[in-house]
Amino acid sequence: KVEKKGNVAVITIEHMQAMNALSTDMYTQLEEAFDTVAAMEDAYCVVLTGSSRVNKKGKTVQSFVAGADISQMSTMTVEEGKFFGNNSNRVCWKIENFKRPVIAAINGFCLGGGVELAMSCDIRLASENATFGQPEVGLGITPGCGGTQRLARLVGAGMAKQMIYTARNIKAADAYRIGLVNEVYSAEVDADGNVVKSAQEVMLAAAQKMAATIAKNAPIAVRNCKKAINDGISLPIEKAVEVEEKLFGDCFETHDQKEGMACFLSREKPKPKAVFTNN
Repeated sequence: KVEKKGNVAVITIEHMQAMNALSTDMYTQLEEAFDTVAAMEDAYCVVLTGSSRVNKKGKTVQSFVAGADISQMSTMTVEEGKFFGNNSNRVCWKIENFKRPVIAAINGFCLGGGVELAMSCDIRLASENATFGQPEVGLGITPGCGGTQRLARLVGAGMAKQMIYTARNIKAADAYRIGLVNEVYSAEVDADGNVVKSAQEVMLAAAQKMAATIAKNAPIAVRNCKKAINDGISLPIEKAVEVEEKLFGDCFETHDQKEGMACFLSREKPKPKAVFTNN
């Protein structure tokens, strides 16, 4: 489901009967959702989340993405497995290199392909009841959508190996401690201890507020910052700064650069706020 709130696009995964598991069809729909956002000229940031409550065998659980669709994967041949991995990797690569920042708003289960999807986003926010894990070795396979690669880059090789080899889940607090998520949000309670807002509601509000803050900045500059980080992080520093130098130079003579600097240098009281146009 794709919604637009101001200059922020919200993409919600809703595979209600499978805890938001990612099948081939779900990956296709997810790609189509990002294509829809790409066509929105004034959507400058994206929040990606899962439906808050998912029905599973008559029970109600919470899930961001509980993994890949095992029912589909269980009968795959070698070639079909390679195709599934290639397809899912292509979608995650597309999200990682999407021209707008993407914030993952994570509630409930975030396992296997869910962690891999979240790691393809720029920023990860979690509710206190989120659970993370790479359970693949317990199913006889390896992570197949960047889990062995992005996880090691985010939390270090040792911690990544521990999570992947043991196939054990970790709570949101531990995900924050090791650097897998940026922030963890708790439920809001009143003086009597009654829940006013659930942790998921608090987290979603924080994600949308952060996205709105990002969207107020110059879109070209934000986009170039994302590209500079992504393209330069695996390069030697002398090559990485060349990537930054080019993207820095590309910002000049744009409307947004002229507008931002003119407002900064203005002697008017109060100073005018820059109005960026992505040009």
